[in-house]
Amino acid sequence: MAFLDLAKSRYSERRFAPDPIEPEKLAQILEAGRVAPTARNLQPQRILVVQSAEGLAKIDRASKCRFGAPTVLVLTYDMTVASHNPDVVDFGIVDTSIVATHMMLQASELGIHSCWVGLIDPSELRRQFEIPRTHRIISIMPLGYPSEESHPAHLHDESIPLEQMVTWETFADHCG
Repeated sequence: MAFLDLAKSRYSERRFAPDPIEPEKLAQILEAGRVAPTARNLQPQRILVVQSAEGLAKIDRASKCRFGAPTVLVLTYDMTVASHNPDVVDFGIVDTSIVATHMMLQASELGIHSCWVGLIDPSELRRQFEIPRTHRIISIMPLGYPSEESHPAHLHDESIPLEQMVTWETFADHCG
């Protein structure tokens, strides 16, 4: 599948089948995250893979948005490793987001669906999984095969026009 077709077809899954992800496919998804670019190549991302019934119950205590997924990735970054530019952005967040995007697109190519979930209780995740204080929790990512009732959200194909998103040369002339 061509990249743009893959990007257009991927959607946030909210109805997972209980079928487990094959280990070799999960390894490919994680590898896509490992090779993602990060600021100064510091690679601060840290990913916790949760698949056991006990671990998934812990996820459910920290978020109502697992959607029945058999695998959940907890996405964090090590604040002692991440690059920082206080005048621009916390690159740990950016790096972890890039890593997540790579993994979501790799998963999609393999027929595995995902969802970026920010509706979490980071304190509960930290407590349940003993996540170090030096790691900032960014999100969770449920992963799995779609259920038979799966479908994109009604606004999936809605995007603002390119002319509204992109300006050429002089930003002030087009936005305001």
